[in-house]
Amino acid sequence: MKTRIMNLLIPMLGGSATSAFAADGALQDGGGPLIWFFIGFGVLVVMVQAVPAMVMLYSMVKAVFSPSENSRTASATGHK
Repeated sequence: MKTRIMNLLIPMLGGSATSAFAADGALQDGGGPLIWFFIGFGVLVVMVQAVPAMVMLYSMVKAVFSPSENSRTASATGHK
């Protein structure tokens, strides 16, 4: 029984692997202008979203490293 399963399984797996080699010639032209437009549009979307992210990162870093408001008001009112 085990040899019969192996005799059926090996040709099925070997036959399914040939379809992977059939699509090799389709990608040799380098893509048309629509593909490059799509890739460029995706990069543009990422860059437009990166600008507000950098502004927010700058403001968070600035808030973390600036002195707190409580220490500024306490030091200003503590000395007369």
